Amino acid sequence: MAASGDHRHDGADSPNQLTIEQLAAQSGMSVRNIRSHQARGLLSPPEVRLRVGYYGPEHVAQLRLIRDLQAEGFNLAGIKRLLDDTQGTAERLMRFKESITEHREPAETLTLAELGRRFRVSGEQAPRVLAQAENLGVLVAAGEGRYEVPSPSLLAVAEDVVGRGIPLEAALAVFEELDRHCDAVARAFVRLFVTEVWRPFQRAGMPDEHWPEIDEAIDRLRPLATDALLAIFAGRLESQIEAAFGQITQRLSERARA
Repeated sequence: MAASGDHRHDGADSPNQLTIEQLAAQSGMSVRNIRSHQARGLLSPPEVRLRVGYYGPEHVAQLRLIRDLQAEGFNLAGIKRLLDDTQGTAERLMRFKESITEHREPAETLTLAELGRRFRVSGEQAPRVLAQAENLGVLVAAGEGRYEVPSPSLLAVAEDVVGRGIPLEAALAVFEELDRHCDAVARAFVRLFVTEVWRPFQRAGMPDEHWPEIDEAIDRLRPLATDALLAIFAGRLESQIEAAFGQITQRLSERARA
């Protein structure tokens, strides 16, 4: 038995130093929801010292995982099943999401005036062009005349196109068409992964020794899909350029003979 002066008795050496109110502040979740999650068995019990429950980093991580899973569309019953899985499926699922999204370029924020200068959009054109850009997701309204740019590199391409004398509305129309085609391509690659990799793994009971293969497949999905798309697109673009210039050459030749 520890002596009364032992630090373990007063919790000085414990990682659990947060009251439930402090846990709520750190996790961004209300005290009421925390108590509800604990009653459902979603959250580990606190360390009780002198009739006060104390929480720590593990509890914060658990609550953030619950919040992330809810954001992905899981209900609390489904989250409970995932958390009860001794294979750590819940954590692995969220790591999958992180590995997929970690390569996303950081967004930037621009004012309406900055957008007008960069793209030479007149006041009369602005509402129509902004609406087109928002519908496409190139811009996201952030309030007070500011816009978030989810993909600065795509906006830079648009700026370069406009700098070469092509109207911004025409460039956005092409981006919209690209978006539709790329969405179909992305769905095809994800469907391939789910059908040929994930479902066989799930039917096999998700054995621990095969998780590294799933991790590797997820890591390789993006670069493989990108490489395949670029290779096919490069060939199709070359064919379209040759066809277009062939038509231009033929018309010029016909005009010269006329």
